Amino acid sequence: MRVVVIDGQGGGMGRSLVEKLKAEIPSVKVIAVGTNSLATSAMLKAGADAGATGENAVIFNCSHADIITGPIGILLANAMLGEISPKMACAVSASMAQKVLVPVSTCRVHIAGTEDRPMAKYIEQTVEMIKKLISQ
Repeated sequence: MRVVVIDGQGGGMGRSLVEKLKAEIPSVKVIAVGTNSLATSAMLKAGADAGATGENAVIFNCSHADIITGPIGILLANAMLGEISPKMACAVSASMAQKVLVPVSTCRVHIAGTEDRPMAKYIEQTVEMIKKLISQ
């Protein structure tokens, strides 16, 4: 089971996802893919099994993932202050992997039905959803 965690900017959300995934599902292979080297480095320090950076890394790893997780902006071209290229967004959305995304209003996307919660709660919910997908 390969879980690809995609993040950008400082990699804080990705770092939190990797830490929680490795703590709760130690057998899962976590691949950290950053849109920049700072994000990749943060996720590797959190315990990711491998890491890569940039547009091609996103495209390649999405095609080999069982589950993709990260902020909802990874589906949106030019999101995250322009760090998500149209090719990256296309690779995420076209992947056959299950996607478990964290709602983040800074991407200027608001999802009806979601509650305004602290990021830590969203991370917990995301990991719980991934655990359910793995156990199916």
